[in-house]
Amino acid sequence: MAIATNIMHDAGNTRERSQSARELTGSEIVCEALVREGVEFIYGYPGGAIIPFYDALTSYPDLHHVLVRHEQAASHAADGYARATGKVGVCAATSGPGATNLVTGLATAFMDSVPVVAITGQVARPLIGRDAFQETDIIGITQPITKHSFQVHSMDELAPAIHEAFRVARSGRPGPVLVDIPKDIQQARAWYDPANYQTSEEQLRHEQETVSRPAAHLIDQATQMLSGAKKPLIMAGHGIILSGAYKELKAFAEKTSIPVITTLLGQSAFPEDHPLHLGMPGMHGPAHVNRAIGESDVIVGVGLRFDDRVTGKVDEFAPNARIIHIDIDASELHKVKVATVAIASDARVALEALTESVQPGDYQEWFERIRAWQTESDERVGMGQWDPAYPSPMDVLQTIYKQTEGKAIVVSDVGQHQMWTARFYPWTRPNSHITSGGLGTMGFSIPAAMGVKMGMPDAPVWVVVGDGCVQMNIQELATLQQERVPVKIAIMNNGYLGMVRQWQQFFHSRNYSETPISGPDYVKLAEAYGLTGIRVTKSDEVEAAIQQAMETPGSVIVEFVIESEACVYPMVAPGAAITSMIEESERRA
Repeated sequence: MAIATNIMHDAGNTRERSQSARELTGSEIVCEALVREGVEFIYGYPGGAIIPFYDALTSYPDLHHVLVRHEQAASHAADGYARATGKVGVCAATSGPGATNLVTGLATAFMDSVPVVAITGQVARPLIGRDAFQETDIIGITQPITKHSFQVHSMDELAPAIHEAFRVARSGRPGPVLVDIPKDIQQARAWYDPANYQTSEEQLRHEQETVSRPAAHLIDQATQMLSGAKKPLIMAGHGIILSGAYKELKAFAEKTSIPVITTLLGQSAFPEDHPLHLGMPGMHGPAHVNRAIGESDVIVGVGLRFDDRVTGKVDEFAPNARIIHIDIDASELHKVKVATVAIASDARVALEALTESVQPGDYQEWFERIRAWQTESDERVGMGQWDPAYPSPMDVLQTIYKQTEGKAIVVSDVGQHQMWTARFYPWTRPNSHITSGGLGTMGFSIPAAMGVKMGMPDAPVWVVVGDGCVQMNIQELATLQQERVPVKIAIMNNGYLGMVRQWQQFFHSRNYSETPISGPDYVKLAEAYGLTGIRVTKSDEVEAAIQQAMETPGSVIVEFVIESEACVYPMVAPGAAITSMIEESERRA
């Protein structure tokens, strides 16, 4: 807390007050700071230790509060809003169980580098440390899963803590920040002078204007490596989306003619219909992508951290390749794979510099070799992966793309449907793929999609979710209805916790221990929440159902009853090299 404390006291009451200064309660100061930071929505749930904040909130109509039905949904909704808009998402909860219910969502945002500010109420200062009713050490709990956690100890610290939280959340590698405010501080009074605080947006613009170029000698080393490459690849991750480096990535790829691979969180960072795009790598990446990594001699990794689901057995990942690794977070460099050239830089700035330095390339023979592998892989996918008696996930996803003309933002949950979505939805719109990657949080999609739609009201928003995940935050259907947020929800219902069942099939002799799962009648459930429900049991019903969902006002649930033992192919066994894949030909083996 030392850094935060120094900043707070530096911004105390020692400055002269401007004419805009006013004496306010602590809760009003929080609201004033949020308005100044440009906050539109707060996703939250009231309780005893944060009542003063909610009392003040009614006087600030510019702050639209969304009453979720569970605090975990508040943090996911703030996360979805932030991913879709690039702004900081905000959530709020009371002390104790309210605050701890935010934890999973904050960990999700932390793992995926999403800027979120969480405001929690705390028991009054004299009660802290005495096991008071609904007291929890939320600072101790959240320190490992936030960029920073503040607990406000005095009125002088309050406004600086809020503004600093936004700056920390969005600067450098983004991430969540928590501000814990005791109830008596919310009720006390102090002066707030907005002239004393530069907003995080203003600070961010200043930081962007003063960003230094990557070290010239590193750019030279990377350029020299690429000049001698015969089988190069670009691997693009979430950092491309976070930095808005779409144009820069495309320019670099087109100048060099290097094929582009996009990670799970990098999907939609590079248009899938571009001739240089190959697909997704890793545990469920198509065979031609993983084979290309196995044979590559130079990999340019931009804005990714070489996650274990990408690398498989690390020692056998890209065994012939030298690596150029670009990441804004220097701690990620060399952490998993030792890079030959490690560049700590914003992806956009680094790609600009690298594009200026490199010479045009020609890798036609390498590219044709990869495309030949892809043709083989595509043929295997077409050889009966799906039982024609059921709606196939591939048809569902491609029909959503067709019906929305590629303009949808798709929010997937975690499991088989997540991998099918990543593989079979055509990602042509920038930042159109939103999912929980690092933490793999089931229950993410519905509340996250609510935040996405509220942040991007003109875009069609689809949820793709399994029958296990959907039941984890299904109560947020009530919030969607209350807020009149039109989200379309495609449930892939196979009657199992599908991905766990698939592992049990492949690695545990089909011992389906606790993976069969029942659920409600989703059509009746939708009606109970005042929504529309549609059930699809046949492949020839898919197109009409999706069209009906698109034409129906409000949120719509479309339940697709898919094959119960459908699997995601290919699959790399845990601990194996990504070139050792279980392919479609072993289906039902």
